[in-house]
Amino acid sequence: MIFWRKLWAFTWKEALCCVFPVIIFASLAITKFIHVPYVPRYDLILMICIVAQVAMVLFSLETIDELKVICLFHIIGLALELYKVHMGSWSYPEPGWSKIYGVPLYSGFMYASVASYICQAWRRMDLRITGWPGPVLPWLISGAIYLNFFTHHYIGDYRWVLIVLLCLIFYKTQIHFKVEELTLRMPLVVSFLLVGFFIWVAENISTLLGAWRYPDQEHAWQLVHLGKISSWFLLVVISLIIVAQLKHVKGQRDLSDHKSVEQSEADVLN
Repeated sequence: MIFWRKLWAFTWKEALCCVFPVIIFASLAITKFIHVPYVPRYDLILMICIVAQVAMVLFSLETIDELKVICLFHIIGLALELYKVHMGSWSYPEPGWSKIYGVPLYSGFMYASVASYICQAWRRMDLRITGWPGPVLPWLISGAIYLNFFTHHYIGDYRWVLIVLLCLIFYKTQIHFKVEELTLRMPLVVSFLLVGFFIWVAENISTLLGAWRYPDQEHAWQLVHLGKISSWFLLVVISLIIVAQLKHVKGQRDLSDHKSVEQSEADVLN
């Protein structure tokens, strides 16, 4: 009975963390079958995403700090989309007013939804990371991963080298999370893989709903290649490293502010 209660609590928290991704999937599904006159589908999805993002902040489902992180991922994702579409890795075949060089602006929200999930999970599950490999190595590996998404078209794909390096860098790192009063933990690399797998599942649903199209899906939909899990695995690494580093910076800043207040109070008393 206790096991099922905790499983339900964990599932409910996960569902709350996935509010923004679910909104995106719902908009993809609805606009696949319901059309608004004179409004292209991609533009309608963009409007839904913007309204959803504003509503999440207004109803305190996301904080302003989390919104800043999500906007950062929107920019990172959009830059990657522009390059990948230009290189023919995938395409957005439908028309839209909000397309820039073949890329609809709503696509940035799909990357932002990954950041939204991580920020929500961090707050709702009281995430804590131990064994973090210092401030320098995580930034170096995340920069190398992001660069590889661009350079592999010219100098070869080194994702497996990066994955090995990643495992070496984070082999001691554990992620701790709470389910009610119980604290659980798992290796951070395992969490990367799990999230990457579920994004791959989501990607199959997205391409089925026509969110975008890979070259081998031009004539008929088929399952996205399993190798894409490694791409999402590496993208999740970038996402979590950025969120973790920003959380650390904010924690240090809040601690410094708290000490300043205490010092001011002590000066007044003296």
